[in-house]
Amino acid sequence: MTERDILALLAARSEDAVAAMEADLGPACRRLARNLLDSEQDVEECVSDAFLAAWNAIPPAKPDSLKAWLLRTTKNLAIHRLRYNTAACRESRYDAALDELADILPAPEGVETVLDARTLAEEIDRFLDGCDRLSRVCFVRRYWYAEPVGDIARSLGLRPNAVSVRLHRTREKLRLHLIKEGFLP
Repeated sequence: MTERDILALLAARSEDAVAAMEADLGPACRRLARNLLDSEQDVEECVSDAFLAAWNAIPPAKPDSLKAWLLRTTKNLAIHRLRYNTAACRESRYDAALDELADILPAPEGVETVLDARTLAEEIDRFLDGCDRLSRVCFVRRYWYAEPVGDIARSLGLRPNAVSVRLHRTREKLRLHLIKEGFLP
């Protein structure tokens, strides 16, 4: 079933839409949530909540890509659950991935934070468009999907050290790019 078909089922308020989302998009949503959460119960809850959010939001929302919309929603829900679960301590894999970017990305300050974040995200997209495919895949899988370096390496047929070096070089290129574009001093 295509995304367009699922969106039509959601617009018609058909309960078949949930089953279609589960069949077509459930595995990708679960994989993303598992990269952030250790508890299978939390993973299932996040995915179910994402499907409920789609049910409640569509219509009137009309996402260009239902998969991207559901993945973003699942990720946001998983991050929220992760923060709740680890409120008193920093031990998550996602924190480790974000720590790798801490020296590159500017800290949020001021009222314009949301607009600045959107502009920064667009600039990072432009930077990634200029990267080779392998560097882009590693970067997105590590910093968007929060996949462990070992998993990325295994799936790409590389050694973990090769992925780590590639990520380090990409982060350094990104840092220099952001300096050149005026995002960093």
